[in-house]
Amino acid sequence: MGREEQIISERMRKLEELRKQGVNPYPPKFEVKDTTSDLQRKFSKIRKEEKTKSNAVIAGRLMTLRDLGKIVFAVLNDGCGKIQIILQEKETPEKIREFFKKFIDTGDFIGVEGVIIKTKTGELSVLVKNLTLLTKSILPLPEKWHGLKDNEERLRKRYLDILMNQEVKEMFIRKSKFWNTIRSFLIDKGFIEVETPVLENEAGGATATPFKTHLDALDLDVYLRISMGELWQKKLMVAGFPKTFEIGRQFRNEGTDAEHLQDYTQMEFYWAYANYIDGMNLVKEMYRKIAKEIYKTTKFTRGNFTLDLSKEWKIIDYSTEIKKRTEIDIFSASEQEIKAKIDQLNEKFLPSDPKPRLIDLLWKYCRRKIAGPAFLNGQPVEVSPLAKRDPKDPHRVEQFQIILAGSEVGNGYSELNDPIDQEYRFAEQRKLKDEGHHEAHSHDESFIEALKHGMPPTCGFGVSERLFAFLEGKPIRETVIFPLMKPRET
Repeated sequence: MGREEQIISERMRKLEELRKQGVNPYPPKFEVKDTTSDLQRKFSKIRKEEKTKSNAVIAGRLMTLRDLGKIVFAVLNDGCGKIQIILQEKETPEKIREFFKKFIDTGDFIGVEGVIIKTKTGELSVLVKNLTLLTKSILPLPEKWHGLKDNEERLRKRYLDILMNQEVKEMFIRKSKFWNTIRSFLIDKGFIEVETPVLENEAGGATATPFKTHLDALDLDVYLRISMGELWQKKLMVAGFPKTFEIGRQFRNEGTDAEHLQDYTQMEFYWAYANYIDGMNLVKEMYRKIAKEIYKTTKFTRGNFTLDLSKEWKIIDYSTEIKKRTEIDIFSASEQEIKAKIDQLNEKFLPSDPKPRLIDLLWKYCRRKIAGPAFLNGQPVEVSPLAKRDPKDPHRVEQFQIILAGSEVGNGYSELNDPIDQEYRFAEQRKLKDEGHHEAHSHDESFIEALKHGMPPTCGFGVSERLFAFLEGKPIRETVIFPLMKPRET
């Protein structure tokens, strides 16, 4: 029998004995009166070896335990912080000490009542007077100094990764603040938060491969959304809402890498009577606020790039940048010329890829070389079927993408509200879909009908948790609290 098996066997024995003695190892409730963080703050200035008259009632998981015979030192983690607890001969009732030594292990949840003291080493502690077992753990925790080293095991058992690694826990606290900062920023600007359908008859609003499922109640094939309600929020513009936004999960049946996942959180806003220039100004303000609120800086170094969000954001023209870096004029070059250049650049493409897809591959090659912060403008109509044409050049659209350290971390545009043009572009996308290009946009007739009722000039913008991953300097999978994992092979 291995060491872990011995530990489990011993804990199961303790569990059985507790039940025989009439002790419930999983009671339903414990009346907590204090948190470790409050105690640390309130009593931080008491002197060494001082024993206060203050009583504390706390609960949490036992993380470490040192039994020195007449005195036991242990560390309790209540999710708000950690504090030392002490069971000492002549101070802690004998029956409590005996119970602790006989039945309590690291990993157990316990509730304790005791006196606040500070040890001679300056450690704020609770001198235990009473103790309640709240949850008996059966499996041991990872060793304190080694933890979970295998990366797949860390992600698969994220609850242990968070428990044993304070930095990971703090990252997810920052992630909550990240989305709440975006939410409060938009609400302060007069936007209202909405909820749109996750299941759709047609997966619209983006260029991506959707997940397909079946709704038994209606005997209907449906799709998980690939955008954050883009077409639905535009219908809300038709309905007369001037500013809306949604934060939620969206799904794309595509590959994963350092910047892409199959399901992830996205925010999209829609702003009536505004255009892409207004959107650029608002988004720049929002990104700077996120950086200052959460990271207390606007300066970031990622890979070979160093950038400062407080500095000027350059404006880069799509076709000009591609021509400068690849010598390809995307408006006049043939598909064969573009494919030859992509091949020369050692980028991968499929022989069946249409021209818009090939142009996008050229751009992504160029993008990886741009530090930013920068706005990308002037995208061709072919790669942006939902954006309004540039009145100065009908081959381009009024779009903006945010470029940070070679990555795209946000996309917006002046929304196309001409129903005739939109119907034509949907028809072009349908041709691509019929040719086998599954990422092409669907032809949403209900959206066209809504546009024919009239949608005001509108700016739309979306950003995913890829921005948070960038700010953290980590692959996006590392910043997901419970990433999708392939089942273990049996």
